[in-house]
Amino acid sequence: MSNKEVKAALKSAREAIKNKEFKDALKHCKAVLKLEKNNYNAWVFIGLAASELEHTDQAQTAYKKAVELEPEQLLAWQGLANLYEKTDQWDFKIELPNIYQRLVELYASSDKNKCYEIISKLSDIYQSDKEYLKLAKVWLQLIQVKEEEAVDKNELLQLLQQMTQLLSDCLNEEERDNETQQHVRFLQIITLSTRYVLFEGVQNEGAVSCFSRLLDLAPNSGLGHLGLGTKALQEGRFKDAIQDLTQGLKRLSSSTGWCSLAEAQFKMQRYSDCAMSCSQGWFTLLYHYVIQIFLKAASQSPDCGEYYFFLGRLYWDMGEETRKDRSKAHTHLLKAAKLDPHLGCVFRYLGHYYRQVANDHSRSRGCYKKAFEMDNTDAESGAASVDLSMEQDDMDTALAILQSVIEKATPGSAKWAWMRRGLYYLKIGEYQQAVADLQAALRADPEDWVCWECLGEAYLNRRSFTAALKAFGKAHQLQPSSIYSVYQAAAIKQTLGKFREAVAEYLQITAQQDYVPALKGLGECQLSLAKCLMEDCRDKGAIELIQQAIQNLFRAVEMRPDMSCLWKLLGDACTAVGTVTPNSVQVLVPAPLAGLDPNTQSHTLNQAQTLKMCSKLHIVTIATLSNYVGQDNLTSPSLLLEKAQQCLKKAIMMDSDNHSYWNALGVISMSKGLENFALAQHCFIKSIQVEPNNVVAWTNLGTLYLKNGNIELAHKAFKIAQSLEPLYVNCWIGQALIAERVGSYDTMDLFRHTTELSTHMEGVKGYAYWVCSTLLDKSNRDSELYRYNIVQMNAISAAQVALSKYTERIQSDPDAFIMLGFLNEHLQLKRQALKAYKRAVDLLKSMSSTEELAFALGSYGRALCTFGQSEEAVRVYNSTPLQELSDLAGLALAYCRAGLIPESIKAYERALAVAYTEKEKAYILTALALLQHRQGNLDSAKTLLFKCSMLKEPISESLLCLCALGLVHSDATLAAAALTELLKQGSASVNVTEQQCLLTCALLALQGNYSAVQREASRAVHSNPGNPSLWALLSRLVPQYYPKKANESPLFSLLLDDPATWAGLMAACHTENTSCYLSGAAPSRQGLEQTLMSVVSEKGVCVCLSVCLSVSLSLSLQWLAEVFRSQGLLVQAVMAYRQSLQLASQLGLHSSQVASLLRLALLALGNCMAGVPGNEWTDMIIEATTEVLKLGSSPMALLFQALLHYVTKMAARETRRLLERLAYAQDYPVTVAQVSSWYLLRHLHAKNDQELINVSTQLPRSYTGTRSNHFFGNMY
Repeated sequence: MSNKEVKAALKSAREAIKNKEFKDALKHCKAVLKLEKNNYNAWVFIGLAASELEHTDQAQTAYKKAVELEPEQLLAWQGLANLYEKTDQWDFKIELPNIYQRLVELYASSDKNKCYEIISKLSDIYQSDKEYLKLAKVWLQLIQVKEEEAVDKNELLQLLQQMTQLLSDCLNEEERDNETQQHVRFLQIITLSTRYVLFEGVQNEGAVSCFSRLLDLAPNSGLGHLGLGTKALQEGRFKDAIQDLTQGLKRLSSSTGWCSLAEAQFKMQRYSDCAMSCSQGWFTLLYHYVIQIFLKAASQSPDCGEYYFFLGRLYWDMGEETRKDRSKAHTHLLKAAKLDPHLGCVFRYLGHYYRQVANDHSRSRGCYKKAFEMDNTDAESGAASVDLSMEQDDMDTALAILQSVIEKATPGSAKWAWMRRGLYYLKIGEYQQAVADLQAALRADPEDWVCWECLGEAYLNRRSFTAALKAFGKAHQLQPSSIYSVYQAAAIKQTLGKFREAVAEYLQITAQQDYVPALKGLGECQLSLAKCLMEDCRDKGAIELIQQAIQNLFRAVEMRPDMSCLWKLLGDACTAVGTVTPNSVQVLVPAPLAGLDPNTQSHTLNQAQTLKMCSKLHIVTIATLSNYVGQDNLTSPSLLLEKAQQCLKKAIMMDSDNHSYWNALGVISMSKGLENFALAQHCFIKSIQVEPNNVVAWTNLGTLYLKNGNIELAHKAFKIAQSLEPLYVNCWIGQALIAERVGSYDTMDLFRHTTELSTHMEGVKGYAYWVCSTLLDKSNRDSELYRYNIVQMNAISAAQVALSKYTERIQSDPDAFIMLGFLNEHLQLKRQALKAYKRAVDLLKSMSSTEELAFALGSYGRALCTFGQSEEAVRVYNSTPLQELSDLAGLALAYCRAGLIPESIKAYERALAVAYTEKEKAYILTALALLQHRQGNLDSAKTLLFKCSMLKEPISESLLCLCALGLVHSDATLAAAALTELLKQGSASVNVTEQQCLLTCALLALQGNYSAVQREASRAVHSNPGNPSLWALLSRLVPQYYPKKANESPLFSLLLDDPATWAGLMAACHTENTSCYLSGAAPSRQGLEQTLMSVVSEKGVCVCLSVCLSVSLSLSLQWLAEVFRSQGLLVQAVMAYRQSLQLASQLGLHSSQVASLLRLALLALGNCMAGVPGNEWTDMIIEATTEVLKLGSSPMALLFQALLHYVTKMAARETRRLLERLAYAQDYPVTVAQVSSWYLLRHLHAKNDQELINVSTQLPRSYTGTRSNHFFGNMY
């Protein structure tokens, strides 16, 4: 039986009851109950039919069932009352007062006349049963109903006196109990209070006493508060009067009370409140006056439906109470509809009544439909009819109405129809048509913020994110209090990956209220930002964001603990801490989340506690979705793996088409402890079958093949992963591991590429290992592979930076710390190398690896010796087995630097005994010779050096020492012989060439051949013109040994031809000037930097470019730009700055990027302040400072923006705001604050704002120099 058939059966039952065919009515009703056992009307009809058939028990059961289904409906209660009234049963008589009491409550809001009738019946029953206390309460209820109806004063007073007299007559003093006497006294007090308020006034003390007693008995009495308020107004206590009158008018509406309240508010100068009170009192009087007019008109013209419509509309507009009273709005509207069935507005208001009061949507829909059919311009009826049709899933009717309106509509009209059809299309997924209809609705009313929000929804579902952002932005502009538009804008930015902007908007919402979707989005964004920081190994900031995410998500969970997604996000946030090092994890979580007393403060958890809490949260997530009860007492890793495997298998059973579930099961299956490789392979292949473009599954499959030694299959899997996602770092790491295993030359290059993609721990350690291995192999320094991998790729710095991030996160890997120390040594970072080696030693001491500990101790001792802590180095070296040559040599060097020469000699002798190659022995012998010479044993030193020179592999260092020994002791023969042997070996390096030149010149000087000294130095310079040290040597030798040419010092040639020297001089001058400026001192030579700049400018661009090629190119391009600027070549200067910026961006030099952008902005700002015409300089400042702020916080960029506003919009409020923010900031440099305060004073002076000028001059960081004093002097 369909819904229409049910309605037909109920209609048949109604007709049968009307025709007194009660048995047939019962049959129809039973047929309805077979399909709808909770049909209210069917049970009521059964009760009525059974009552007429005198089936009392069946009627009672049916009515009670109907009451149980709809306790707020009148029909069943009326039926029970009629049944109990006509049936003479004692149990019915007992229950009848309760039924009457319920009817009084229902009639009080709908039909006052019926309410009075039932109260009368109820009072008769209590009076006959001598239930005087209940009788008193019934009269109190009647008084309250009368007060709400705002009856005539005389009628109310007469009714009160009648009630009091009735109770007094019914009771003798002996029969009264205390509670009954109290109610009688209460009624007497009400009578007196009413008389005072309505007739006698409140001037005498008797009125005050009466009102006070009334409030003692009934604190919420409106009459008592009105009386006291009126008395307070007359006595001039206006504040008390406002308080009492406001409370009284909430309970009892009175035009006199409103006027008294308005008078008190006027006396207190609360004029806006006074105006509202006046209007309220005026409307109350006006409504009653107009109603009396229409009642009189209706009595004179009883057939005029319009009079009754106006009466019904007036009652409807008077408020909720008169709307619910059927005898008023509803009765008059029905009478108007009967008298004039073609009056469409009557049916519109009847629709309002059935929809809002009677909650009968079927009748309401019919009334709206009829009203719209009579007047198709009635937008309110049409919209309501469509809304009700959609609520009842009658889309055909709704669309037919909308289509008929839209076809006739002109552009810019029928907004309600366009909007509703747009919402319909939005609901069924036709987003393009929804956008078109909503745009048409906005043409009719562009200021409708709700329509803008709906349009934003349509754009969002169409994936037009930019358009959706604009729509929601417009909606928020029109309605700033709308949280939904802000939330959707934040959600869109979150979808686009603009997490920081989304966080700002989510915080804007949560600052106003705890909105669960906003809290969820805020937690998600903060968690995403934390993961981004973790990828860059910025773990401290990530932990702070995770902590904030947990706090916000817990706020959401407290409001909606039934949402499993919130519990899962909380678990994910706690899981994220497992990536970082345990020492850096201190997460502050709410006390209830940690299992503590909610009244206590937040609790700090370490990594293990946070991860344990994570498992509990995921168990709660599952519990919110099912009846799963988890166990959280698993501590064994194997048991945890098995439990994880079971959970994933359950997830796959529920959703076998989710590729991530298959992939996760494969990862668990190949983990150590399970190592079910067959199952893992099956899972990875299944994941790829479900989603072929699955780079993670392909990479994991390749890892599985690599782990099992199947290199070829692993390479194929990694290759496919690379083709799917070239930026996915894991597949590149797999290829690097394969290259490492097969011994490919591309291994190091592959590992380097992984560090460029992202900071992955495996890739970082692999790259650092290969860099260190290459550096340790000194035989390949001249190879092309070494120059490319180490020199050109800047491998040492890159590996050191990456490995520093690695050790910050993984602080338990001694190998990583040893490699980090080695790289720091190469970069001359002695302190950092010392710390790294010490950390490695501390870790290895807790392990059983003796060999690695000995190696780490040797490296630690070397670092100590280099750092100058020789005694500590000796102690560390002595703690090693001292079996390796490097340890013995290091110990000897430490002894030497500690001043323990004998011990050093003994150590070198031990090292000589374990030396294996001739070269090693030669170095040790040379060191011994130096120590012997230091002790004054010249012959022993010569013997050792001669012995060293007789070896098969003599070293140049021993010959240098022998030659120097001869020179020091004026032994020209020994020096010449050693120098001859040294020259036979050739110049192996730049340093050796310099030493050979110096020794040759010294030997010639020793021999007295002074002219040959200058020729030898000149010959060396000629052979090596790019060596500045040789030029410096020549400049010293010429004045000493060839005075005639002293004025033609080669220094001038050096300055002319060596651009590196130009760069060095300019850098030194710039550094000195900067240092002197910061310290307040004067430079040693004034104007030297400007002189050098002028010389370079005169020599032209070629020399400048030579300077750029000889030093840091990015910095030199900035110098070149300064040269152009000093010559007035502004376009060339801009080009040089942009080239410097481009180069710094390519090399990843953050500081050079910022410097280039700020210098470019400063150049443009100077032109703007000088009044150079054109907008290109303004645009350049905005572009450069915006890029700087994208790279990070920069007070200087903010200062440039503020100064640009000062130049272009000096008097604008935004200018003052920008300058004040910089001048008042405490964490910005003093120079920025002083400059901004200087221009702020000029801005305020231009606006003649003396008060703010006085405030600004009191700033602790304000500019108080001579310019400021001069400026104030001009002001006054």
